[in-house]
Amino acid sequence: MTKSLTRKQQEIFDFLLQNQDKFPHPPTLEELCAGMGLKSRGSLHNHIKALIKENLIEAPERKQRGIRLTEYAKEMIGHCDDQSALPFVGFIAAGKPIEAVENITYMAIPEQLKTQNPCYVLKVKGNSMLEQGIYDGDWVIIEQRCHARNGEIVVALINKAEATLKFIEQYPHETLLIPANSTMEAMHYNPEQVEIQGVLVGQMRSYIKNY
Repeated sequence: MTKSLTRKQQEIFDFLLQNQDKFPHPPTLEELCAGMGLKSRGSLHNHIKALIKENLIEAPERKQRGIRLTEYAKEMIGHCDDQSALPFVGFIAAGKPIEAVENITYMAIPEQLKTQNPCYVLKVKGNSMLEQGIYDGDWVIIEQRCHARNGEIVVALINKAEATLKFIEQYPHETLLIPANSTMEAMHYNPEQVEIQGVLVGQMRSYIKNY
């Protein structure tokens, strides 16, 4: 997979790739916004232009309706080895928030650890979720979503710059990102500072030591 895509562009491409057979016809921008739970059609249009530049989406023609994947993009399925593969998009902090790494590869994931909705994989850095059994070096499977229930573990993008893995509590005046580590305190933000990018649905761990 090309490494020049942003996280959001990768999410849009993965959604189109994984759901191409579910649409009766190539989706319009409005249908894509609704399918991904996005609010801004304008920002989506900019991401689509970037995907066209990467030869992943066909440039629209006057008589063409909807967003169509290129033949090159459809071949990406073959690069995933099998339908169990999910994009591994980098590292996520379970401590001090850091930006997730944009380095897209694919990992084979058991069906029991993911949902029918678009998912991706992150590797955990830090120990702020250890009392929930999430340790430094674990892989977490994230269902791509822009909403969550209070008490769920989410990937939260803070101030559009840094991502972290935490429990979430949402109130009209405040959003709390809560660690599962009694030595750490909850982080308090205004609701507009926090964007949910997904919800934890699975976890994997390796006991192989790299010396």
